[in-house]
Order: sequence, then structure tokens, then C-alpha cells
Amino acid sequence: MASLNKVILIGRLGKDPEITTFENGNRKVSATLATSERYRDRDNNWVEQTDWHNIVVWGNLANDIAEGRRNYSKGDLMYVEGKIRTRQYTDQQGIVRNITEVHADKMMQMAPARPATQSSYGQPYAPAPEPAPGYVPQTPAAEEANDLPF
Repeated sequence: MASLNKVILIGRLGKDPEITTFENGNRKVSATLATSERYRDRDNNWVEQTDWHNIVVWGNLANDIAEGRRNYSKGDLMYVEGKIRTRQYTDQQGIVRNITEVHADKMMQMAPARPATQSSYGQPYAPAPEPAPGYVPQTPAAEEANDLPF
């Protein structure tokens, strides 16, 4: 059976990309990307959940970033496409750790960093609107209060 390892992410860079140049001249670019999801909880309050992804770039794309042909910085809204890779390494204390990374083969800026007064959805920060008086969230009758909708 064939398999597929492909991931597409749209999110904001958590820091400026870090460039590492190896003795053989190869370059590696590392960055973190935040993706956020916004939903209402059981009490009808808005909740924003953020996941952080480790992004690694090699080859021509890494060279373009390192040489300034592609200029990315913290806060930029990015489209990233690549493969998920998991690897092991030993930290400074001698503990073997696992890390999951997205090895990007496509990466492009969708929008520059936003002003600090905006949410991750591009809107000014503001409290979530209150539901109309008498509003009752609709849930399927078969769904128990403690069940997740997926």
C-alpha cells in the first residue's frame, strides 16, 4: 500500500529564522511556526489554542533565505508545505529526546508581521461578543455533555 507524508501549514513565524552553515557549505534554516484555532467552549467563551511547529529548510530554499533573496521575520504570516520527520538527539544532560519537525520544501510569506494590537486573525483585540439574550447553543440530542464533537 502506498503512503503519503505531506503537511501544509499556515501560521505566523515565532522568531526570525536561524541559519546554520556547515563545513561542507550546506545550509540549514530553522524556524518555529504558530498555528492557532479559535472556538467556543462549553460556557460559550472564545478560546484560542495555539500549536507550535518546528520548521527545517534545506537545499536551494535554505540558500535563498540565507542569502536574503527571501526575507522572513518574526510575526510574518507564512504558508509552509513539506514532510513530517521525527528524529532523536541527546541533550547536554545525556538524555535521549525525540523531536518532530516539518522539513519544508515550499515556504512563502503571505503577509508581513502584523501590528502588536491585532489578534492572530488580523482583527483588533476585543472581548468576544456576548450571545443574544435567551441564546441556547444547539447540540444534537444524541451527543452527551462530555463527548467531543469528533
